[in-house]
Amino acid sequence: MSYSKFEEYLSKVISKVKSREAHSMIKKELSNHMEELSQSFQERGLSVKDADKKAMQEMGEPSIVGENMNHLHKPRMDWLLIVLFVILAAISFLPLIHGVSASSISFIKNQAVWLFLSILALIGFLFFDYRKLKNLWMYFYGGGLIVFFTTFLVGIEMNGAKRWISFGGITIDGPAISLFLFLIAWAGIFAKSSEFKGWKKQAALLCLFWIPVPLYVMVPQFTFSIIYFLCVLAMYVFSYAPKQYSMKVSVGNLILGIIFISTMIPHFSNSNLVDTLIPLRNILSEAGWFGNGLYHNLNLPEAHTDFVFPFLIYSFGWVFGTILCLLLFAFILRISLNAFQTKDLFGRLLAIGGAVLFVVPTCWSILTGLGIAPIITVSLPFISYGGSMLLVYSSLLGLILNVYRRKDIAAPTITN
Repeated sequence: MSYSKFEEYLSKVISKVKSREAHSMIKKELSNHMEELSQSFQERGLSVKDADKKAMQEMGEPSIVGENMNHLHKPRMDWLLIVLFVILAAISFLPLIHGVSASSISFIKNQAVWLFLSILALIGFLFFDYRKLKNLWMYFYGGGLIVFFTTFLVGIEMNGAKRWISFGGITIDGPAISLFLFLIAWAGIFAKSSEFKGWKKQAALLCLFWIPVPLYVMVPQFTFSIIYFLCVLAMYVFSYAPKQYSMKVSVGNLILGIIFISTMIPHFSNSNLVDTLIPLRNILSEAGWFGNGLYHNLNLPEAHTDFVFPFLIYSFGWVFGTILCLLLFAFILRISLNAFQTKDLFGRLLAIGGAVLFVVPTCWSILTGLGIAPIITVSLPFISYGGSMLLVYSSLLGLILNVYRRKDIAAPTITN
């Protein structure tokens, strides 16, 4: 085979492809295809030189092939997800506008600052090559533990929970940051699952899986323990581990998780649950189709955080509440569908874990607001007031958009 002729042909093709990240993948793909064509022509009786020439003719004019490859392998942007993010972020200011006062103005300013920082984080993770994070799983997992122990040792206690860390006047939610770090770590671990064979390594992974669960309970931030548990379990199910083994491990851990969660919920849910549900039902029944307007005398604790959903329904009605639910579930559905458009396992796991990280607090917050689920501390993604969670959600969205952006550029690591 005439490698020099093939290289010359490939160079002409590659020169038409603008995305440098896709060059090596396209070159490998076309080279293999031309070798197969050349081999097939040789088997039909052609000489090596004639077979190579015939193979390149079959491939087509290099400039045309290059233009086609440039169209197929270029960065993509999911504008629908970005539009949904902008809409949800704008809605987050509505509960803060209610009742103009010095405190509400302060909340609006804080939310605006955190939203600006979150947008910067989103952009940073969007244009950074996420694949470079895969081999750093150990550092991300260790970073998550360090954040935990820092919170325990020097954290600030607020509302009975020691979960805040102060850096230069900025207070962040330590467990929230650790949740983001653990998600990246486990995506990296499951993407390299072939390196964790043998019962000793599997037992070590099982220990690493369960360690953060009691830590979140100790903070206490029970909601995060549920989110973490389901995120990692979902990533494991889609990590292409041997089916029978993965099903046994998944079912076993799921049973243990259900037992753990059902045991702990009574300790973390509101002790006056029945008394709390009554005003919620009254609030919802008084909302009507179009609500009572933004300025009213509703006295609802944590209306801008844990109970933001019933507050919005009371203010703008069930029509607005239905549209909000549709926006949130369209956002989650879009992420879930995008996860299966990439052939890169690490990227797919990041998107799957991210989808679960969004769906659990979304469903729980809505069901709590409707008086169905037990009342525990949980924020509605992008809408509830809170800088740290907004930063985490935005950073995660940046990674998910990054995976989608490189879905036609990243070399496939999933084989059908």
